[in-house]
Amino acid sequence: METLLSKKIGLIAGDGELPVKLAGSARNDGFEVVAISLSSSNAKRLAGYCQKIYPFGPGEIQKIINTLHKEKISQLTFVGKVSKGILFRKPWLDKRALNLLKQVKRLNDDAVMITLIDELSKENISVFDQTIFLKELLAPKGVLGGYVPDDSQKADIEYGFEIAKEIGRIDIGQTVVVQNKMILAVEAIEGTDKAIERGCKLGDGKAVVIKVSKPNQDKRFDIPTVGLNTLKTMKKFGAKVLAVEAENTFIVEKDEMIDFADRYKMVFVAV
Repeated sequence: METLLSKKIGLIAGDGELPVKLAGSARNDGFEVVAISLSSSNAKRLAGYCQKIYPFGPGEIQKIINTLHKEKISQLTFVGKVSKGILFRKPWLDKRALNLLKQVKRLNDDAVMITLIDELSKENISVFDQTIFLKELLAPKGVLGGYVPDDSQKADIEYGFEIAKEIGRIDIGQTVVVQNKMILAVEAIEGTDKAIERGCKLGDGKAVVIKVSKPNQDKRFDIPTVGLNTLKTMKKFGAKVLAVEAENTFIVEKDEMIDFADRYKMVFVAV
């Protein structure tokens, strides 16, 4: 485990179950967690594991930093989804957030996050690896359910993995939808579920979804994650295979995902 200098840590919490999992794991390991909640969707569940929760918008950078100082937080992690789509909805951004965005040449995930992490380091606040408290959620290599991919599906997985790595390299997204060695959709700003929907509508109910980490993935942010909702979206729109990158993808609700995949004869595999 990366060395944490204090038993009091900060959690910048976006959407989803992952921030709740991390807060619970950290508390079980004896850490005191102070959360900056950027989403109301999981705030009640976070309250069960965090000493304090402060609700802020993603654009309130100065208030967030002031709160971290007030709480004497010197180490934190970012977990959970915060869509860049908010930038198109004219969110309120404080002066510090606006100045940070001016420094970013391209508004891709890596550039924005690294600029923010550098800004925090100027305030003597370091950002630690997301996996520190979540190693047990990383996908083990192999078939995770009761159904094994056939030769055609294996070929689509292999091809899709290569393409997904390439779009990750240029920081567009981490997911592709494939069928018969044809790319039906490439994830961009819309996120995984919308990419699945878009791609599946072009297929015939047998699409393959592949989600990978970026080459040289910075584990302080944006580690790929799948959960039960991923499979539900696939079933709704017509996809039969979910392939993720082993040891580099978080699986939330693993047992429930395996049960769901088996019930609907879907392949769930980590490669």
